[in-house]
Amino acid sequence: MRTGILSAALAFLCWGLFPLYFHALKEVPPAQIMGHRVLWSLLFLVIVLTFRQQWKWLGALRRQPRVVASFAVSALLLSFNWLLYIWAVNSGHVIEASLGYFINPLFNVMLGYLVLKERLRIGQWAAIALATCGVLWLTWQAGRMPWIALLLAASFGGYGLLRKTASLGALDGLSFETMLLFPFALGFVIWLTMTGDNAFLNSPSNSTRWLLIASGPITAIPLLLFASGARKIPLSVLGLLQYIGPTIQLSLGIYLFHEAFTQARMIGFAIIWSALALYAAEGLFKRK
Repeated sequence: MRTGILSAALAFLCWGLFPLYFHALKEVPPAQIMGHRVLWSLLFLVIVLTFRQQWKWLGALRRQPRVVASFAVSALLLSFNWLLYIWAVNSGHVIEASLGYFINPLFNVMLGYLVLKERLRIGQWAAIALATCGVLWLTWQAGRMPWIALLLAASFGGYGLLRKTASLGALDGLSFETMLLFPFALGFVIWLTMTGDNAFLNSPSNSTRWLLIASGPITAIPLLLFASGARKIPLSVLGLLQYIGPTIQLSLGIYLFHEAFTQARMIGFAIIWSALALYAAEGLFKRK
C-alpha cells in the first residue's frame, strides 16, 4: 500500500512539474518538441522493453486489427493532448491548462455515462452540474470559453476511455502508440533538417539538445510509476492523488510564471474545486 501510494504520488508530482520542463524549451516550437518527444520516447521504451524481454505482445497484434485501430485513435488523441499542453505552457496558459486536469475526472464520469452506459448517482450528477456552473462562470467573466482546459480534459478523457477498454497494459500500450506516431514524427524531423529549421541541430545551447533527448524518459517514467502504483492502491485513493499534478501546475502558473489569477477567476476555480470535493466525498461514502 505504501509503495503504491509513493509510486502514484511521484508520477503525479512529475506531471505537475512538466511546465518547468517545457518552459525550459520555450525557444523550441511546440510541434518540434512534440516530434522529438515521440522519437526519444520510442528509443527509451525500446530499451525498457528489451531489458524486460517484453516483446511477445507485438506479434499478437497482427491478428487483431480492431485493437490496432483503437490504438491508432488513442495515439491521435494522446498526440493532440501533448501538443496542446506544450503550446499552452509556452504561450502563458499554465493556469488554464491546470483547469483541464482538474475537471478531467468529471469528464471521465460523463464519458462513462454517454459511451459505456454507466448509471450515475445523484451525488455524481450534482458534482457535474456544479462544475458546469464553474465553467460557465469562467466563460462569462473572461468573455470566452476556457477552450484550452475543455480540449485538454476532453482529449485526455477520450484517451483514458480507449485505454480503459484496451487489451494492452500501460507500457505495451504506450510503446505501440509511440510506434504508430513514430513515422510521422521522423518524417517531420527529417523535413525540418532539410529546410534548416531543426532546433536540435541549430540551437547554440547543448542544454536544449539534452533537454530534447530527456523527453524520452521524462515521458515514460511517470507512466510506469503510475501503472505500478495503480495496481497496489484503491481507486478512491488514486482519485485523490491525481489532484497533485494540477495543483502544482496551478501554483507554478501563479507564483513562478506570474499569470493573472483574479478574484473572479478564483471564484470559478473555487466552484470547480467544490464540485471535485463533492465528487470525492460521494465516492468515499459510497465505497464505505
